Amino acid sequence: MDKNNRLLLQLRMDNNCWALAGGSLEPGETLEEVAKRELFEETGLTANDLQLFNIYSGEEFYYKYPHGDEVYNVITAYICTKYDGEITMDSEEVKDLRFFHVHAIPSNISPPDRRVIKDFINSI
Repeated sequence: MDKNNRLLLQLRMDNNCWALAGGSLEPGETLEEVAKRELFEETGLTANDLQLFNIYSGEEFYYKYPHGDEVYNVITAYICTKYDGEITMDSEEVKDLRFFHVHAIPSNISPPDRRVIKDFINSI
């Protein structure tokens, strides 16, 4: 989130939906390390400070990818307002990358991120 209360979202290649930066743990990583790595890989930004927002799991977080893989996501959501770098897009995974004001979030949010974004907006 930037200083103007705007969320950084990426338009994903695989499902054509807007989503938060994120991904899967690599062997040996902590949750905070994967959050920082994925933010950098997908946006070019380096997180200086992460604050744990919430942890999500359960049937509501079932997702079937367009290529057929099925998963139950466990999402550890962080808030990052202190970061460095210039926004750069991962052109293999991302079609677009931009900040949205919390009252102007697009309707086509990737299913695993809908509840996270809704809860965050309700918390501010």
